[in-house]
Amino acid sequence: MFFVLAIAAKAQITGEIYDSDGYPIPLASAIYKGHHVAAASDMDGKFTIARHNGWELTFSSVGFIPQIIKVGPNTPSHMKIVLKEDSKTLGEVVIKQKRERYSRKNNPAVELMKRVIAAKKLSHLENNDYYQYNKYQKITLALNDIKPEDLVTGKYKNKSYVKDQIETSPYNNKLILPVSVEETVTQHIYRKNPKEEKDIIKGQRQEGVNNLLQTGEILNTLLKEVFTDINIYDDHMRLLQYQFTSPIGETAISFYRFYIQDTVYVDRDLCYHLEFIPNNQQDFGFRGELYVLADSSLHVKKCSFTLPKRTDVNFVRDMKITQEYTKLPNGEWALSVDDLTTEIHVNKMIGDLLVTKTTRYDDYAFDDLPNKLFKGKAKVKHEVDAMIRDEAFWNQYRAVELTKGESSMNAFIHRMEQSKNFKWIIFGLRAFLENFVETGSTRTKSMFDFGPVNTIISNNFVDNYRFRISGRTTANLNKHLFWKGYYAYGTKSQNHYYGTEITYSLNKKKNAPFEFPQRNIIFETGYDVMSPSDKFLMHNKDNVFMSLRTQKVEQMYFYNRQKLSFDYETDWGLSFNASIKAESNEPTGDLTFMKMPGAVTNPDANGNEFVHKIRTTEAKLGVRYCPGQTFINTKQQRCPVNLDAPEFTLSHTMGIKNFLGGEYKLNMTEASIYKRFWLGSWGYVNTHLIGGAQWSKVPFPLLIMPPANLTYFEMENTMSMLKNMEFLSDRFAFASVSWDLNGKLFNRLPLIRKLKWREWVSVKGMWSTLTDKNNPLLEQNQNSTMLFQMPEGASVMDKKKPYWEVVVGVHNIFKFFAVDYVRRMNYNGPGIKKNGIRFMFMASF
Repeated sequence: MFFVLAIAAKAQITGEIYDSDGYPIPLASAIYKGHHVAAASDMDGKFTIARHNGWELTFSSVGFIPQIIKVGPNTPSHMKIVLKEDSKTLGEVVIKQKRERYSRKNNPAVELMKRVIAAKKLSHLENNDYYQYNKYQKITLALNDIKPEDLVTGKYKNKSYVKDQIETSPYNNKLILPVSVEETVTQHIYRKNPKEEKDIIKGQRQEGVNNLLQTGEILNTLLKEVFTDINIYDDHMRLLQYQFTSPIGETAISFYRFYIQDTVYVDRDLCYHLEFIPNNQQDFGFRGELYVLADSSLHVKKCSFTLPKRTDVNFVRDMKITQEYTKLPNGEWALSVDDLTTEIHVNKMIGDLLVTKTTRYDDYAFDDLPNKLFKGKAKVKHEVDAMIRDEAFWNQYRAVELTKGESSMNAFIHRMEQSKNFKWIIFGLRAFLENFVETGSTRTKSMFDFGPVNTIISNNFVDNYRFRISGRTTANLNKHLFWKGYYAYGTKSQNHYYGTEITYSLNKKKNAPFEFPQRNIIFETGYDVMSPSDKFLMHNKDNVFMSLRTQKVEQMYFYNRQKLSFDYETDWGLSFNASIKAESNEPTGDLTFMKMPGAVTNPDANGNEFVHKIRTTEAKLGVRYCPGQTFINTKQQRCPVNLDAPEFTLSHTMGIKNFLGGEYKLNMTEASIYKRFWLGSWGYVNTHLIGGAQWSKVPFPLLIMPPANLTYFEMENTMSMLKNMEFLSDRFAFASVSWDLNGKLFNRLPLIRKLKWREWVSVKGMWSTLTDKNNPLLEQNQNSTMLFQMPEGASVMDKKKPYWEVVVGVHNIFKFFAVDYVRRMNYNGPGIKKNGIRFMFMASF
């Protein structure tokens, strides 16, 4: 038996294939050309192929120079193959060997891919009346590439709980420290007529460092959003929050270069073996291999792809994706294996991270499904016990076993909590990352948090320096009832301010009342000072960074506000809100409410009469539709992460006179639309359309204020060069078109492309008008008791001449910073700034 095994072992050649930097090359080819015998290396570059003495064995991969070895009796049974990058071949082909230049015309690889793309519609599972399958998915986050010396003399010295958790990754053969793992079992169901599909979460569990923070779910949400499930049969695959052109997408022929390597057998199925690479390797695309069935279906049997080493993607050092398709009993092919591994480097302080996503699909069925499974608009449902499944459930559905580190995650976290100085480390992380200071401990969860920290000190024209203390309760105190509030003091005005808000949530919350879906009854009351443009700020007006303004904001007012509101969100993107608000406004700073000259009854020495305060009572009803939007929840607010979701809003506000002290009758309607359009490798375009009308006759504080952004931070849906209240109107329309070219132009400039900068262009326009009944500049309104005189610096826009701005920017500076140049194109005059520089902090892949 040993003799037979020795002969069998000698009849094979094994080894590893590396690049010149020592990194393994996944799915590289080992081919006996002309003999239809081939093998591909695994994710670690390892390969095994039969020995055939006298044949030539060729090792190749896209972007590398092939290496040919003549196999003979002296050829070792185990080899280490090093392939050099093909950095000169492209230049030689283009310049010196024109006859070998890549051409799509009369190219057999291109002709084959055209047939594959044409045939893919015939193989969609959606062609069936019904189908369903089960999906098991495991996502693990680990600290990557831990050095052995770190365990002996480095940062992990004397930390036995860390040493016990460390393991060797089977994907890159490096030492890793798993810190988070999430498992999900999902049943996917589909119906053709009427078309409907849903995901039913049967089981879900998550363990790791994310459970140490109240907002730890951000980690899992971001991992799922960034590393989404992809389908090679889609024209574009959404990954890393960008769209990548699929190698079998409608535009693949123009985006990729294809090469036929050979015809090989993959699990007894004869396949065409093709390799592909982007025309420009710095574009957002893949390089990899396809194994296409050599039959009439031309279905993909197996595919693998990685990111080119010169790609413009940030933070990702290496990414490997492998997908396999299996033939079902009814003859159709369906995805069965989907594995993704990504090595990420953010900075030296955080170190390297490894994300692994393992997905298995099975139990495909095409039987009729009962209609009750499709009830409701929500695309994702959770079974009642999904979050509390026992070990027997996971043993039944777990398609891939947990590693040692993944299975001991709870014990690792528990031992970490008992370690020295852990309490102070977590305290600092929470204050820095979450902007709040918790009052809990390692044993008791925080029921009350102080913060936001960045609002403790700020500045404005009326108060000069302003100090504030604020806090909020959490769901650890009550799952339904929440309170938040603040007290502030202005050093110059010597005024005391406050704000308080009580929320009752109809559904239980994990941490905060604004978690999706919101179903809240809210009462708020407060007294404070603000400027008219503060309502357009993207953050809290007391945020210290929002105090930095491009111009002096001297027109402000005190408000005393009481508001009762109800917010209701469905699971599928439709939401409603209703509110009633009573508010008093008292001008301060350089803002005045001055009666019209003909309406003065008690003039001062200058013949003017001022109104010291106005009061309104407003009822508002609004609707919002944003299908497919996902959020992450910070302690201060929730932030959308899926910006591909379109958004539609419509609201109407009605002023009620003589109710709760209201002095004015008003009717204002507002609507907005947001939509992102992807342009393939040319990036994406964000569009905003906003419109509004004030139908009633009202004084200027109740007119429509232009969306002026007076901070140094650029925002797409505001104007950066407008002055505070520069244009007043009762009819208004705003539009912006912002194009992120994703480095498409800079990638083609020899020196600039190394910086990985990305271009940004935006055009913003605004049209507004003031009807005669609300225009205090007209002679016919000089005796009006309803209107006020126009505030200083305000004017009426020429309705035939819209205002507009142009923005040209450079993003991805140091991977997180952006600088924009803003140009005001018209309505220039004394005191008007035509040019400006604005900034943004935005980290993206």
